[in-house]
Amino acid sequence: MIIKNPKFEISAMNKSQYPKGKTKEIVLVGKSNVGKSSFINCMVNRKSLARTSSAPGKTRQLNFYNMDDRFYFVDLPGYGYSEMSKKEQEKVALSVNTYLKSRENINLIILLIDIRHAPTNNDITMLNYIKETNRRFIVLASKADKIAKTRVQSYVDELAKTLDVPSDFIFPFSSETKEFVKSTWDVIEESLES
Repeated sequence: MIIKNPKFEISAMNKSQYPKGKTKEIVLVGKSNVGKSSFINCMVNRKSLARTSSAPGKTRQLNFYNMDDRFYFVDLPGYGYSEMSKKEQEKVALSVNTYLKSRENINLIILLIDIRHAPTNNDITMLNYIKETNRRFIVLASKADKIAKTRVQSYVDELAKTLDVPSDFIFPFSSETKEFVKSTWDVIEESLES
Protein backbone atom coordinates (compact mmCIF):
# COMPACT_ATOMS: atom_id res chain seq x y z
CA MET A 1 0.00 0.00 0.00
CA ILE A 2 1.25 3.48 -0.85
CA ILE A 3 0.13 6.33 1.36
CA LYS A 4 0.64 9.65 -0.41
CA ASN A 5 -0.54 12.21 2.10
CA PRO A 6 -0.42 10.91 5.68
CA LYS A 7 -1.17 13.50 8.30
CA PHE A 8 -1.59 13.89 12.01
CA GLU A 9 -5.25 14.74 12.63
CA ILE A 10 -6.02 15.01 16.34
CA SER A 11 -5.04 14.07 19.89
CA ALA A 12 -7.98 12.88 21.96
CA MET A 13 -8.69 12.05 25.58
CA ASN A 14 -12.42 11.30 25.33
CA LYS A 15 -15.08 10.11 22.89
CA SER A 16 -16.23 13.59 21.91
CA GLN A 17 -12.78 14.29 20.43
CA TYR A 18 -12.53 11.16 18.26
CA PRO A 19 -12.75 11.72 14.49
CA LYS A 20 -16.32 11.54 13.22
CA GLY A 21 -17.45 9.02 10.62
CA LYS A 22 -16.82 5.32 10.11
CA THR A 23 -13.26 5.31 8.81
CA LYS A 24 -11.49 2.13 9.98
CA GLU A 25 -8.77 2.36 12.61
CA ILE A 26 -5.58 0.36 13.06
CA VAL A 27 -4.62 0.66 16.72
CA LEU A 28 -1.07 0.57 18.06
CA VAL A 29 -0.50 -0.47 21.67
CA GLY A 30 2.66 -1.28 23.58
CA LYS A 31 4.87 -0.20 26.40
CA SER A 32 6.56 3.19 26.32
CA ASN A 33 9.53 3.36 23.96
CA VAL A 34 8.71 0.12 22.10
CA GLY A 35 8.68 1.97 18.78
CA LYS A 36 5.07 2.86 17.91
CA SER A 37 5.97 6.29 16.48
CA SER A 38 8.92 4.82 14.58
CA PHE A 39 6.56 2.17 13.20
CA ILE A 40 4.17 4.81 11.81
CA ASN A 41 7.00 6.86 10.30
CA CYS A 42 8.53 3.76 8.73
CA MET A 43 5.25 2.50 7.25
CA VAL A 44 4.55 5.81 5.48
CA ASN A 45 8.20 6.57 4.70
CA ARG A 46 8.29 9.83 6.68
CA LYS A 47 10.91 10.90 9.17
CA SER A 48 8.80 12.81 11.65
CA LEU A 49 5.08 12.41 11.03
CA ALA A 50 4.80 10.78 14.45
CA ARG A 51 7.09 12.33 17.01
CA THR A 52 9.59 9.96 18.55
CA SER A 53 11.03 10.74 21.95
CA SER A 54 14.10 9.56 23.81
CA ALA A 55 12.09 10.08 27.01
CA PRO A 56 9.44 7.36 27.34
CA GLY A 57 5.97 8.10 28.65
CA LYS A 58 5.49 11.41 26.81
CA THR A 59 2.32 10.38 24.97
CA ARG A 60 -0.68 10.94 27.25
CA GLN A 61 -3.41 11.09 24.60
CA LEU A 62 -4.70 8.96 21.72
CA ASN A 63 -3.10 10.26 18.53
CA PHE A 64 -5.02 9.80 15.26
CA TYR A 65 -3.02 9.76 12.01
CA ASN A 66 -5.07 10.01 8.83
CA MET A 67 -3.85 7.74 6.02
CA ASP A 68 -5.24 9.31 2.83
CA ASP A 69 -8.77 9.11 4.32
CA ARG A 70 -8.54 5.31 3.87
CA PHE A 71 -7.93 4.53 7.54
CA TYR A 72 -6.32 5.89 10.70
CA PHE A 73 -3.31 4.71 12.61
CA VAL A 74 -4.22 5.33 16.26
CA ASP A 75 -1.24 5.54 18.59
CA LEU A 76 -2.28 4.84 22.18
CA PRO A 77 -0.26 6.05 25.18
CA GLY A 78 2.47 3.60 26.15
CA TYR A 79 2.10 1.65 29.36
CA GLY A 80 4.52 0.56 32.04
CA TYR A 81 6.21 3.92 32.55
CA SER A 82 6.30 4.91 36.20
CA GLU A 83 7.27 8.60 35.96
CA MET A 84 3.61 9.54 35.48
CA SER A 85 1.76 10.34 38.68
CA LYS A 86 -0.77 7.75 39.82
CA LYS A 87 -3.61 10.15 39.01
CA GLU A 88 -2.26 10.67 35.47
CA GLN A 89 -1.83 6.91 34.99
CA GLU A 90 -5.45 6.32 36.00
CA LYS A 91 -6.68 9.06 33.67
CA VAL A 92 -4.72 7.64 30.72
CA ALA A 93 -5.79 4.06 31.51
CA LEU A 94 -9.45 5.13 31.60
CA SER A 95 -9.23 6.87 28.20
CA VAL A 96 -7.50 3.82 26.65
CA ASN A 97 -10.00 1.36 28.14
CA THR A 98 -12.97 3.46 27.03
CA TYR A 99 -11.59 3.65 23.50
CA LEU A 100 -10.77 -0.06 23.17
CA LYS A 101 -14.10 -1.20 24.58
CA SER A 102 -16.44 1.22 22.84
CA ARG A 103 -14.95 2.36 19.53
CA GLU A 104 -16.73 0.65 16.65
CA ASN A 105 -14.21 1.85 14.04
CA ILE A 106 -11.42 -0.40 15.37
CA ASN A 107 -10.42 -2.82 12.62
CA LEU A 108 -7.16 -4.29 13.93
CA ILE A 109 -5.12 -3.96 17.12
CA ILE A 110 -1.35 -4.23 16.79
CA LEU A 111 0.49 -5.01 20.03
CA LEU A 112 4.16 -4.06 19.71
CA ILE A 113 6.69 -6.00 21.76
CA ASP A 114 10.48 -5.70 21.59
CA ILE A 115 11.60 -9.00 20.00
CA ARG A 116 14.81 -9.06 22.05
CA HIS A 117 13.12 -9.28 25.44
CA ALA A 118 10.62 -11.59 27.09
CA PRO A 119 7.15 -10.00 27.30
CA THR A 120 6.60 -8.08 30.52
CA ASN A 121 3.66 -8.62 32.87
CA ASN A 122 2.20 -5.43 31.38
CA ASP A 123 2.51 -6.88 27.86
CA ILE A 124 0.71 -10.06 28.91
CA THR A 125 -1.99 -8.11 30.76
CA MET A 126 -2.56 -5.93 27.68
CA LEU A 127 -2.74 -8.96 25.40
CA ASN A 128 -5.28 -10.64 27.69
CA TYR A 129 -7.30 -7.43 27.70
CA ILE A 130 -7.18 -7.31 23.88
CA LYS A 131 -8.35 -10.92 23.70
CA GLU A 132 -11.30 -10.06 25.96
CA THR A 133 -12.43 -7.35 23.53
CA ASN A 134 -12.86 -10.06 20.84
CA ARG A 135 -11.21 -7.76 18.31
CA ARG A 136 -8.81 -8.88 15.61
CA PHE A 137 -5.17 -8.46 16.66
CA ILE A 138 -1.59 -9.27 15.76
CA VAL A 139 1.67 -8.98 17.69
CA LEU A 140 4.44 -6.99 16.04
CA ALA A 141 7.89 -8.06 17.24
CA SER A 142 9.75 -4.77 16.85
CA LYS A 143 13.50 -4.10 16.63
CA ALA A 144 14.09 -7.31 14.67
CA ASP A 145 17.24 -5.76 13.15
CA LYS A 146 18.89 -6.05 16.57
CA ILE A 147 19.15 -9.84 16.33
CA ALA A 148 20.70 -12.11 13.69
CA LYS A 149 18.40 -12.80 10.72
CA THR A 150 18.86 -16.52 11.21
CA ARG A 151 17.44 -16.27 14.74
CA VAL A 152 14.35 -14.15 14.03
CA GLN A 153 11.99 -17.11 13.56
CA SER A 154 13.14 -18.81 16.75
CA TYR A 155 12.48 -15.58 18.67
CA VAL A 156 9.02 -15.38 17.07
CA ASP A 157 8.30 -18.98 18.07
CA GLU A 158 9.42 -18.30 21.64
CA LEU A 159 7.22 -15.19 21.82
CA ALA A 160 4.24 -17.21 20.55
CA LYS A 161 4.78 -19.82 23.26
CA THR A 162 5.11 -17.22 26.03
CA LEU A 163 2.05 -15.26 24.86
CA ASP A 164 0.02 -18.39 24.11
CA VAL A 165 -0.89 -17.29 20.58
CA PRO A 166 -0.26 -19.02 17.23
CA SER A 167 3.11 -18.05 15.71
CA ASP A 168 1.33 -16.77 12.59
CA PHE A 169 -0.16 -14.01 14.79
CA ILE A 170 3.36 -12.65 15.32
CA PHE A 171 5.21 -10.55 12.74
CA PRO A 172 8.81 -9.40 13.03
CA PHE A 173 9.43 -5.74 12.20
CA SER A 174 12.31 -3.30 11.93
CA SER A 175 11.92 0.45 11.52
CA GLU A 176 15.66 0.63 10.83
CA THR A 177 16.03 -1.79 7.92
CA LYS A 178 12.38 -1.67 6.72
CA GLU A 179 12.80 -5.34 5.84
CA PHE A 180 9.36 -6.43 7.03
CA VAL A 181 7.33 -3.43 5.86
CA LYS A 182 5.69 -5.21 2.92
CA SER A 183 4.55 -8.22 4.94
CA THR A 184 3.12 -5.87 7.58
CA TRP A 185 1.24 -3.86 4.95
CA ASP A 186 -0.14 -7.14 3.57
CA VAL A 187 -1.66 -7.96 6.98
CA ILE A 188 -3.10 -4.45 7.37
CA GLU A 189 -4.58 -4.44 3.85
CA GLU A 190 -6.13 -7.86 4.43
CA SER A 191 -7.77 -6.65 7.64
CA LEU A 192 -9.06 -3.46 5.98
CA GLU A 193 -10.63 -5.46 3.17
CA SER A 194 -12.44 -7.90 5.46
